[in-house]
Amino acid sequence: MAKSSKLVAAKRGRVLLVRRRRDGRWMFPGGRKRQKENDKACLKREIKEELPKLKLGRLRLWKEVKAKNRHSGRRMSDAIFIAKKASGRLAIGDKREIDRADWRKPRGVRLTATSRYIRDKLFPKG
Repeated sequence: MAKSSKLVAAKRGRVLLVRRRRDGRWMFPGGRKRQKENDKACLKREIKEELPKLKLGRLRLWKEVKAKNRHSGRRMSDAIFIAKKASGRLAIGDKREIDRADWRKPRGVRLTATSRYIRDKLFPKG
């Protein structure tokens, strides 16, 4: 089981990203799992906390990533889910952690290491 879950939602060539308050880096929404919580339940809870007005369609597990970040040395352990549909206002729920949410092009923004990995696999250059 992964330690955290992430959401990938895309529409019209843009992906849903949130910006961390502490370092200004953008990332796919999601977060760490709690004890006895499965990957999908974790993602649903995290989305409700971070973006309470967001409505998601069916979630499909894309991949479970277990790797070591070659830059930071940090171990990644993430369940990556893809939402077929996402709608609603991007209102921030947890303002201590996140200061912005937006539909952005997947390139040209400072991403966290895990989010860079996801972007490069799902949205390769070209």
